[in-house]
Amino acid sequence: MGAADVVPGVSGGTVAFITGIYQTLINSLREINPSLLQVLRRQGFKAVWQKINGHFLLTLGAGILFSIFSLAQLITYILASFPEHLWSFFFGLIVSSGWLIASNIDHWQFKHGLYGMLGLALGMGASLLAPIAIEPNALTLVMAGSIAICAMILPGISGSFLLLMMGLYPIVIDAIRTLDWLILCQVGLGAVLGLLLFSHLLGWLLDRFQSYMMALLTGILFGSLVKVWPWKETMSTRLNSQGELVALQQANVLPELNTALWISVMALTLGVVLVMTLARFGRSD
Repeated sequence: MGAADVVPGVSGGTVAFITGIYQTLINSLREINPSLLQVLRRQGFKAVWQKINGHFLLTLGAGILFSIFSLAQLITYILASFPEHLWSFFFGLIVSSGWLIASNIDHWQFKHGLYGMLGLALGMGASLLAPIAIEPNALTLVMAGSIAICAMILPGISGSFLLLMMGLYPIVIDAIRTLDWLILCQVGLGAVLGLLLFSHLLGWLLDRFQSYMMALLTGILFGSLVKVWPWKETMSTRLNSQGELVALQQANVLPELNTALWISVMALTLGVVLVMTLARFGRSD
């Protein structure tokens, strides 16, 4: 999940879903609420730890943080050096993830199709948005953290992509690489607040409208493929925080028939196989 959250266009929530831990994650986060104070006072810390599934959250959180800090440099290098191959891999991940989420709906009906089309429109619309520039300060970084974390726990929506749309992705990635604790603490505070608040809403929606939510998320996933399409033509550029020229707006194009295309196809296939393998182990657990 941490590796996915580093990359714009890929959601950690998708990884949680295909590995079979998504519902456990949402339910565990929902248990973190003011009622824990009463449990702590009456039964002690051990009861609180059991109620929130502490071992699960601690292990998962440690893995996410380790992956974010250790892979931020590697992921950005691969994106810069082999973008087509990496995006092909992610394309395979998302296509197969969308199929898996859709397969969780037992009986597709007309309403499911409407929600799926709505999700498709949302996913495509978000993917086609042009980045804006937000002045980085304490308030905007906290708000950005809360918005991004909400997207990160939704299958199909990338928190890093939303940071990119807000113009804050390079700042956050640089803060991770250089361990700028001031920025990291501000974004982290927003992430904690957003995670605790949004998990309750998401859990409520999944409890009452699970099949429709799955249809909506399926549409969002397939809509996000517009962003993840590996072959692009750069329309405009910008200077990043290191003074390097990077793409700002890109248009999808058809690939050329060459050796690089076959490598991309193999990377895409690997993404599909990985998702199916993870899903198989997730279901067996």
